[in-house]
Amino acid sequence: MSMSVLSDREVYEDPLDVMDEIDALKQEHDATILAHYYVDGDIQDIADFNGDSLKLARDATQASSSTIVFCGVHFMAESAKILNPEKRVLLPDLLAGCSLAESCTADKLAEFQARLHDEGRDFYTVAYINTSAAVKSLCDWIVTSGNAREIIDRVPEDREILFVPDQHLGRYLSQVTGREMILWPGACMVHEIFSLQDLLRAKRRTAGSVVLAHPECPQNILEVADVVGGTELMRRHVMSVEQPTSFLVATEPLMIHPLRKAAPRHEYISVPGIMASSGETCACNRCPHMARNTLTKVRDCLKFGSPEITWQPYFDQAQAVLQRSLLQPTSTKRDA
Repeated sequence: MSMSVLSDREVYEDPLDVMDEIDALKQEHDATILAHYYVDGDIQDIADFNGDSLKLARDATQASSSTIVFCGVHFMAESAKILNPEKRVLLPDLLAGCSLAESCTADKLAEFQARLHDEGRDFYTVAYINTSAAVKSLCDWIVTSGNAREIIDRVPEDREILFVPDQHLGRYLSQVTGREMILWPGACMVHEIFSLQDLLRAKRRTAGSVVLAHPECPQNILEVADVVGGTELMRRHVMSVEQPTSFLVATEPLMIHPLRKAAPRHEYISVPGIMASSGETCACNRCPHMARNTLTKVRDCLKFGSPEITWQPYFDQAQAVLQRSLLQPTSTKRDA
């Protein structure tokens, strides 16, 4: 096959050839590949483990290999390293960040916590897993969309809750648990842009359709959703529905890949986004950070052993809160 030039730096490579290289390199370097539901389907298909943040964090601790390749974003690879300090953890692209994590930096959080303490507020800081390890080191609990309600229910009622960084998830959790929260004003760039008008139009045009929405979506989207939950809940829900159904999916569009694999009898329709600058409907709800993961980058990070997530001083404190929150779900009290 002739090779066509795609750019000054990139040439076409047959995906099947790259997949074969990855399989060989996995054996050579004793590696396990973890892939989030939001990365390309080809990467999900060659991964050893697929899942949401909670499942993958737990899967990482079960990997027997000496190397983990985390196909996701930076905070996920950090968590994998923190929970597996003896393993080498590789991330296909170090620039795969997260708009939520960037909205709440450790210095700003520490400053806000100090201000609340000065006001005499008695609170626990609960952080969505979409945060940097430095932020996690300042928190009492870490939650994912899969375990958030369970963790919130365990926070003593005589304490306030400072929830960071996703205001939409925090507001949703406040509603379903009845706990008032101090909300950090962060949001996910993907889930904030869904078009309510186009969602309602699609629902009217698709008889019997069911709206699946991630709790990171704004309130106006959650109000019209039939099922609200994280990605793993979505997957379990469509598997439980026997009758072929049309699902309107309000989350990262690549979530349709694992949904279709889990329950191919259904139809899945991605809810479009809307451009804030012009108000025009667009297909702009693809996470640009997740999109930085490609087959060739997975191959190259295995081949060259980089980029690698290295241990940082604040990982020790982050390790304690991650283990308590994700690996010991029956724990109900903060360590002294």
